Amino acid sequence: MKNMKYLLLRRTTQSGILFLYFAANAYGWHILEGTFGTSMLFGIIPLADPYNTLQVLATGFVLGSDVLLGAVIITLFYFVVGGRAFCSWVCPINMVTDLANWLRRTLNLDKEEVNYRFLKRSARYWLMVVGLIVSALVGVAAFEVFSPITIMQRGIVFGFGMGGAVVLAIFLFDLFGVKNGWCGHLCPLGAAYSVIGSQSLVKVKHNHENCTNCMDCKVVCPENQVLHMINKSSIAVSDGECTNCGRCVDVCNDDALEFGIRSFTKQSR
Repeated sequence: MKNMKYLLLRRTTQSGILFLYFAANAYGWHILEGTFGTSMLFGIIPLADPYNTLQVLATGFVLGSDVLLGAVIITLFYFVVGGRAFCSWVCPINMVTDLANWLRRTLNLDKEEVNYRFLKRSARYWLMVVGLIVSALVGVAAFEVFSPITIMQRGIVFGFGMGGAVVLAIFLFDLFGVKNGWCGHLCPLGAAYSVIGSQSLVKVKHNHENCTNCMDCKVVCPENQVLHMINKSSIAVSDGECTNCGRCVDVCNDDALEFGIRSFTKQSR
């Protein structure tokens, strides 16, 4: 049986965060209150999503110093651990898309050669920019209005209404449409965190001397283009699109992949 250490840690983290948001509303706890856009930790430490903050600033709205500080805190945190660690360790939609992608593999529905003919991964970066432009034009944080992340959080805390249809649509899109379609191709929030994490300190490192080229890591990786060094070079993943989910480390029976601290010297080849 494959190791699932990081998968279980991620699910525990995601579920725990959602429970704390729920408990803030249901039981009056003050551990984690608010939304993924803006929160308060222990009623003292402000936390704010950097992309959401940029959208609000684009509207011309003057933000308080607490929100700006919260955005700085989150940016620095993900600069260290890897920007898209948010996508795999925090975002609740990840549980939906991971289930869809597991079913794709189980049902043998992967058709990678079709995916890229009509939808490029770069689309999410364009949507990230468009979100800021639209926010400036209409005076509202555009992505937050339609964000499935916020919709799912509110559904779990307050109960699902029509918002459940959005979550279901993403699940079906990833299952029968494009592999990793939402997170890997469309989500502007993921694009923003990719930019933040491009120079992060925590990286997955590869030892090609241990690698037997089984490619199990590429099968489970939601952004398998970042693993271009497999069985070729003993280097760390440098691409900011890596989600640091740890699934490649989990499934590697060769001990060829592990988490480590980014080296600032020239990497070995």
